Amino acid sequence: MNDKAAPESGFRAGYVAIVGCPNVGKSTLMNRLIGAKISITSKKAQTTRHRIHGILTTDACQYVFVDTPGMQSQHRNALNRAMNRAVSGALVDIDVILFVIEVNRWRAEDRAVLARLPTQDNHVPVVLVISKIDRLTDKNALLPFMAMLAEQHPFAEIVPISAERGDNLDALLQVAARYLPEAAPIFAADDLTDRSERFLAAELLREKLFRNLGEELPYGIAVEIERFEMEEGVRRIHAAIIVERDAHKAMVIGKGGERMKRVASDARKDMERLFGGKVWLETWVKVKGGWADDERALKSLGYE
Repeated sequence: MNDKAAPESGFRAGYVAIVGCPNVGKSTLMNRLIGAKISITSKKAQTTRHRIHGILTTDACQYVFVDTPGMQSQHRNALNRAMNRAVSGALVDIDVILFVIEVNRWRAEDRAVLARLPTQDNHVPVVLVISKIDRLTDKNALLPFMAMLAEQHPFAEIVPISAERGDNLDALLQVAARYLPEAAPIFAADDLTDRSERFLAAELLREKLFRNLGEELPYGIAVEIERFEMEEGVRRIHAAIIVERDAHKAMVIGKGGERMKRVASDARKDMERLFGGKVWLETWVKVKGGWADDERALKSLGYE
């Protein structure tokens, strides 16, 4: 963080947690709000595994969005427990919570996440965000759905949005700002995230694995950046893709190495767009059996 001058009267700054079940569009929402790809996305559930801050600074407000993994209802291994710790940790000292659900879907899983939010004792307001309204075929169904949800919990406000199209996001920002305290900026005005380029490189590579492997994607897959160096304006990145079995290694590499080449090429292009400079990326696959249930291995890969 850089030194910041005192804010003008009325400036607001604070933390806004984005929570919800896996795959409801939390990361897409944060990326759209801050205007940069900080949190990775895919159609695969459990894409987000870490707590990530995305920062948006306007003339009147600084929002520090906290994107979280989807709450895991089954503690199958240490990785799931680490993801739930990331969610719980994100909710400490939060000023407002954006609780994201999909339009016309109010499931037992959503109710379970809502029940775990630390709102009653801490008096943290919860704004219900109804996502993906662009997919609603019958627009007349939205108001009855909102009315039903208003009876489920004393939400501070209910805001329907489409992160994909950008619909109603300005209204969501105005709502969130009302619950932020008057304060000096927490981060420098041009910061987009508190995460390093090294971390973002690993995440972008992991996203391409999710997207290219599709249903073949093994749950026990991770990325470790072993070297990240800047040489004459070029970021030289050496990345290991971690899998649990030899069969998974063959799956990632693909026939003749074509899948690995495609994954690396797609990741490199996204890195260059995000970092604003040339990237040289080398990737390989390592087999580490049982890493997803090994607390020491998880810590070495950046899990809290």
